[in-house]
Amino acid sequence: MMSSRLKTLAWSVMLGVGLVAVGSPARADAPAASKAVANDSNVLRATLDNGLRVVIVRDTLSPMVTTQITYLAGGYQTPDGFPGTAHALEHMMFRDSQGMTGAQLNEMTGKMGADNNAFTTNDATQYYFVAPSNYLDLLLHIESARMEGALLTQKDWERERGAIEQEVSRDISDPGYLAFQKAERILYAGTGYAEDPLGTRSSFDKTTSSHLQSFYQHWYAPNNALLVIVGDVAPQQTLDKVRQLFGKLPKRALPAPTPVALQPVKPETIAASTPQGTGTVQFLYRMPGMMTRDNAAAQVLLDVLNNARSSLSALAAQGKVLSADAQLQPFSHGGIGAIEVGFPKGGDAKKAQAELEGVIAELLKHGVPAELVEASKRSEIAQAEFNKNSAVTLASAWSQAIAWMGLSSPEEAEQQIRDVTVDDVNRVARAYLKPDDRVTVVLTSDNNGQRPPDSAGFGGSESFAGNDKLDAPLPEWAAGRLSKLEMPRWTLAPVQMQLANGIRLIVQPETISKTVTVLGHIDNNAKLQEPAGQEGAARLLATLFDYGSTTLDRDAFHKALDDISATENGGTDFGVAALSNQFDRAMQLLADNELHPALPQDGFAAQQETLARSLAGEMQSPQYKMMKALMTGLLPAGDPELRRPTPQTIAALTLQDLKDYFAKTYRPDLTTIVVVGDVTPGQAKATVERYFGAWKAEGAKPEVISKPVSVNPAGYTVVDNPYASQDQVLVGQMLELNMHNPDRYALQLGNDVLGGNGFASRLMTDIRVKHGYAYGAGSGMRFDRSRSIFFVQYGSDPDKVAPVDGLVRQNLVDMQTSPVKDDELTNARQYEIRSIPVGVSSINSIARALLSWAWHGEPLDQPMVAAKHFLTLTPEQVQAAFKKYLQPQKLMQVVQGPPPAKH
Repeated sequence: MMSSRLKTLAWSVMLGVGLVAVGSPARADAPAASKAVANDSNVLRATLDNGLRVVIVRDTLSPMVTTQITYLAGGYQTPDGFPGTAHALEHMMFRDSQGMTGAQLNEMTGKMGADNNAFTTNDATQYYFVAPSNYLDLLLHIESARMEGALLTQKDWERERGAIEQEVSRDISDPGYLAFQKAERILYAGTGYAEDPLGTRSSFDKTTSSHLQSFYQHWYAPNNALLVIVGDVAPQQTLDKVRQLFGKLPKRALPAPTPVALQPVKPETIAASTPQGTGTVQFLYRMPGMMTRDNAAAQVLLDVLNNARSSLSALAAQGKVLSADAQLQPFSHGGIGAIEVGFPKGGDAKKAQAELEGVIAELLKHGVPAELVEASKRSEIAQAEFNKNSAVTLASAWSQAIAWMGLSSPEEAEQQIRDVTVDDVNRVARAYLKPDDRVTVVLTSDNNGQRPPDSAGFGGSESFAGNDKLDAPLPEWAAGRLSKLEMPRWTLAPVQMQLANGIRLIVQPETISKTVTVLGHIDNNAKLQEPAGQEGAARLLATLFDYGSTTLDRDAFHKALDDISATENGGTDFGVAALSNQFDRAMQLLADNELHPALPQDGFAAQQETLARSLAGEMQSPQYKMMKALMTGLLPAGDPELRRPTPQTIAALTLQDLKDYFAKTYRPDLTTIVVVGDVTPGQAKATVERYFGAWKAEGAKPEVISKPVSVNPAGYTVVDNPYASQDQVLVGQMLELNMHNPDRYALQLGNDVLGGNGFASRLMTDIRVKHGYAYGAGSGMRFDRSRSIFFVQYGSDPDKVAPVDGLVRQNLVDMQTSPVKDDELTNARQYEIRSIPVGVSSINSIARALLSWAWHGEPLDQPMVAAKHFLTLTPEQVQAAFKKYLQPQKLMQVVQGPPPAKH
């Protein structure tokens, strides 16, 4: 439920097809046809004769491209009694279409090295791809086939219904989600916003392929869609291809839009318990829509509340509440503002609510601080420049501005922010943050709960003779393009330097935007470095960097960051992002915070109590118990990695303990700094030396790498979650190799075949596509410097755990007893090699990758090194690696949720 601020619609971090976020009502009016218009040399816009709006933006940061096609239809347009229709159709768009089966779509996605996904909001549904740019024509073929040719057969719907009901089962296991659903119904009663587009078991049980076909024919038309393409493409040639593939599709008459008729809100409190380790008090308000003049002021208002210097944030900094947060969930003609505070398990919810009410009352009485309004505006405007650092975020900014906001460009949205005044923000606050117009949600941490209603017996075929293949012959327009595998173009050329004090500095100049991103890491291992009895010292220390430096107290430090619109964090993982003309000042603030943290006694006392009380509840939560059980099963008794902080160890810490830990752990000779952006290597080195050069290391380097361990014995644990209708399952095994062992490449390639390549892998095909047992299932391998782990994860209803378990173990045995098929290995090889540009396709991903490779001791072109191994590996070598390192008889399994029917 609203776990992150949804400023843009770049939600590709969500896993699995069909994840739902509440969204906005679409406009069904089709734009008039127009000629292509180039706003600047990198942007080309056009509206085809059939009404399809197209935006093409050239972005040369990486040889990749993203396509986002948004249909202005979602939950708001669904028929009464069928709130999940748009969501169900979204799922079915990944099944068969004319000239392209679902299996072919999955295989093409894997072979391209692409990522694809979709999400459904209240009134819009978006499908997106991220892929190497030389496969743009394939992406356009896929989307044009789906726009007009989705088959939507009853047979396919019967298969997919099991998976989508498993998704519903997962989401309704979260009491916070259920509470938010109730709040939506109150705030938007009688409108299309009242029902979440996720859908329900009852709605899916009565849904047929005819319902889906009707919705598809009504709304999936070119004149009700927006296509945004951003990446390393030639705009005019791309537009010509779009016209060729989409121009022939007919426009259709669209249903008349239903206006939003809001009713007065009757204040109500929704009280529920949660398995989470802490509770929350949430104030939910109706907010202005994204298409209204007050949208920008509402965004600034929520930003002001979220500012580190706000009275809301002060509640957490002073230890009056565990956490404080403000978010805006936007719709086109409405929205929900959520302002919340956290309180501990067994704590006083009424006191937390009173603290929150005091903050809102003061804001309504005295108005918002003008200084914070200006800081918020600067930050929002700076974000427009940071959006250029990723083709995905840039495409999402265009999609949001046009489809959800009804504007012509992101620049118009930026101008709306510029035009906001303090009076605007105060007017919106007083109009919308009224106590009598809010819904209050109180979630209290409690180990005892109830399964959600209608949670038993979710769908899924117990036996299905599917014919889906992973090696289906591809359509003619794709087969030739994907047949030849070549090494990708490597675009990074980082400059490495070693400073006199031992800091390793890596600089990658990029001029895609006027920004600089800095990431740093101090090699450390708290499990090895924390003194006995001081477990949690590192975690508590990390919370204190928010309090500024010895020269700038908390308010002054955050004001300094606000003045240059920079974001910063200190700790063993530290960094700053700023506009390039503020690079020097940003580095000065980063170094001041990192090397000279304030560590005030009052801040220490507040955060010590907060952490101790949070841990007391966290340790009783099902998620904590699940991860603890898994690691206890994987590691030998007494292993340092099993050390965990407790309320008692936190309470016993002193401020001097943290200062001593800081002095021993924070060392320049264990530090790597990566600088990426609009800066030269010389400038970066001079600036880093200026502010970090005086930092010196004392004493011998500490040991930070854990010793290798043997393969764990088999184990099985059930962690009860009385709130869940669905079981979350983790299966794992230690692997006796490290990341520098070349056998990792055979394991990695084999894992793509097994379960690491989404729908193009065996587990997803076997468990979801063929049987509908689970919404998603996958496997992974985490290779580290001394220890490595293999794992499988999935979620399913309790009666499906045993059959899914059987399929997982059978697939593992198959990997060991028979060489993988040549076609499967080719798919995996193509995925790994062709996805290389996608892995470093944003400023953030470049910085994270360079930093990780550096401090792990890997070459700074690690993907290309891996690609050379992938090119030569044989099926027999993959089989041999799985036979050598995987031991299915020694898997450790943890099930969180209702006890499975059998095991």
